[in-house]
Amino acid sequence: MNLALALIAFLILGAAAVAMALRNLIHSALLLIAAWFGIAAFYLWAGAEFIAFAQILVYVGAISMVVLFAVLLTRRSRADLLATPDSRARVATGLYTAAIVGAVLIGAVFNSSFNSTAHPAPTLTVRQLGVQLMGPHAAAVLVVGIILTVALLGGVVLAAAGRKEDAS
Repeated sequence: MNLALALIAFLILGAAAVAMALRNLIHSALLLIAAWFGIAAFYLWAGAEFIAFAQILVYVGAISMVVLFAVLLTRRSRADLLATPDSRARVATGLYTAAIVGAVLIGAVFNSSFNSTAHPAPTLTVRQLGVQLMGPHAAAVLVVGIILTVALLGGVVLAAAGRKEDAS
């Protein structure tokens, strides 16, 4: 294993683990951004420069801002953050589900064949990818943009409605 890959994996897994462990949502969102930078670094390490820069633009730039806006607009008081008695059951259910999904993924990885000579990867330049995204797949790109915009506006509307109820 390459030392650079080990450092990138440590960055991704460490940032994600600490983000899940923290109770402060803003700090967790910032650590999620660090994990997304780690994924972009992995793409750079793997030689997929275009995907790495797309990762930075889309996830680190756009999605992280949507997450931070959603967290800031829907913040509640400290009293709402107290742990309820059913929190342990939810944590146990989440860990159980994560273990099942992890077992399925690990099983799929170990049971798959990695014979890359049988089906070589297609060569695709950045220009060809851009032509595909702005040609036959332009509608899909626009729909994704609209969905993200509607999600952000929905968060703003929900936060504004919650603030009006608090004021009365």
